[in-house]
Amino acid sequence: MNDTQQFTQQTKALIDDLKSVCANYGLGNDGNEFKIITQVFLYKFLNDKFVYEIKQLDDSIAKAENWEDALKTLSADDYEMLIMQLSESTAVISPDHYISSLFAKQNEANFADIFDATLTDIARENSDIFSVLTNGGEKIVLFENLSKYVTDQRDDFCKAIVNKLTGFSFEHIFHEKFDFYATIFEYLIKDYNTNSGGKYAEYFTPYAVSKVMARCLVQGDVDNVTCYDPSAGSGSLLMNLAHEIGEDRCTIYSQDISQKSSGLLRLNLILNDLVHSIHNVIKGNTILEPYHKQANGELERFDYIVSNPPFKLDFSDFSAELDSKENHERFFAGIPKVPAKKKESMAIYLMFLQHIIYSLKPNGKAAVVVPTGFITAQSGIDKKVRQKLVDEKMLAGVVSMPSNIFANTGTNVSIVFIDKKNKEDVVLIDASNLGKKVKEGKNQKTLLSPTDEMQIIDTFNDKEAVDDFSVVVSYEDIQAKNYSLSAGQYFEMKIEYVDISPKQFSEKMEYFNLTLNDLFQQSSETEIEIRKQLAGLEYE
Repeated sequence: MNDTQQFTQQTKALIDDLKSVCANYGLGNDGNEFKIITQVFLYKFLNDKFVYEIKQLDDSIAKAENWEDALKTLSADDYEMLIMQLSESTAVISPDHYISSLFAKQNEANFADIFDATLTDIARENSDIFSVLTNGGEKIVLFENLSKYVTDQRDDFCKAIVNKLTGFSFEHIFHEKFDFYATIFEYLIKDYNTNSGGKYAEYFTPYAVSKVMARCLVQGDVDNVTCYDPSAGSGSLLMNLAHEIGEDRCTIYSQDISQKSSGLLRLNLILNDLVHSIHNVIKGNTILEPYHKQANGELERFDYIVSNPPFKLDFSDFSAELDSKENHERFFAGIPKVPAKKKESMAIYLMFLQHIIYSLKPNGKAAVVVPTGFITAQSGIDKKVRQKLVDEKMLAGVVSMPSNIFANTGTNVSIVFIDKKNKEDVVLIDASNLGKKVKEGKNQKTLLSPTDEMQIIDTFNDKEAVDDFSVVVSYEDIQAKNYSLSAGQYFEMKIEYVDISPKQFSEKMEYFNLTLNDLFQQSSETEIEIRKQLAGLEYE
């Protein structure tokens, strides 16, 4: 077993241990359990990151038998100089707030209060960098009082938590990159990022889908670009995109109505060395009150946009407010009407899709997950959006994914790729037959293999036509097909011809005639029998 596999197991074991503590104190499957698990995990991560950075900056501290004692010997000026050299992705943690210091205090009275104060002090001291903002400008800080979620034995609960944090250190894995942290993040939130969250539940976009979107969007070296997701959820799409570009070559912007999502996205940014973008994470309603704006008040435009927006959500409470003069250009194809029944069936993804098109820079690119029905709808807002993409030549292509690519929804999905620079051919891919069907709980899910992923990515990027898989069409071809973006409607009908001799032809025709005569005879006999049975029916 290599070091990465070992640390992966140790990290997952830590997460399991924290969940076990929560379960032992009555918080298993509790609505607040995820707050405790994610915040305690983040405290551990930031503590170890601070220690790691300090040791990188001062070799004498790194080589000391006890790094804390060595740190304490520094003068106030030397200590301040050391702190000033820390990277902005590292939280500043005072000696009283180290895990080791907290561990040493666990037998003091009212330990739960000490535990809570430690976390809230760290949050306050680092709020300028690590806080998420709301639409109204309010800061959502890193940590809160966690012991309040335990009804009894608060001190014992906090002691149990701290004792789990001293088993191993993250220090040896900070050199690891995206794939390691993506795996850890998914494991960390797997029990909390589900559709049990209610009206604004987040759905974790499968890694394969995120990878396809990122690899088809980013081609060649790019630098100093902006990346945006208006319905970011926990940020898996943005993380894959940033990794493909380079975490140090892009800035992340996001908005999501869920505070839970914003907190998870912040955690994702910290794990993936994107702390510089945390102040761009906004908790708020993107459709009603888009936050990111330019100095002149107009909406910000972005280089890259990725999104897996909600497909069905009741926004009737504020739909009337959207029908305003300033929104007419943003929602160019219209606003879905409020149905008399089942208001939650409103196609809100059409609002996000229009918002995304409007929010792209003149040379911008986007990838958006939509219901597959969108690509062939013959009327309404769906078709108007497709017409704009085609008529104004800003469509790169469409990939129709296999069914059940998302385990928690049976809706078939496609990925629409927008590219304002693409004035030539468009690639349409039908990947519906790829993947392996597996059971995930009560649901069936389709998993794409790495080979499947690369088949989609290479075909898309090479604009390659493959029999029964992909076609390359012009904008004029799409217009002639009533703006359909379904690859299957462009596949050629194939008729296979087989050469036969005159004798073989005569034999086949004789066989067909004999077969038809037998069928006609059977049909006639069946008709006589049915009439006989009908004639014998009497009313009783």
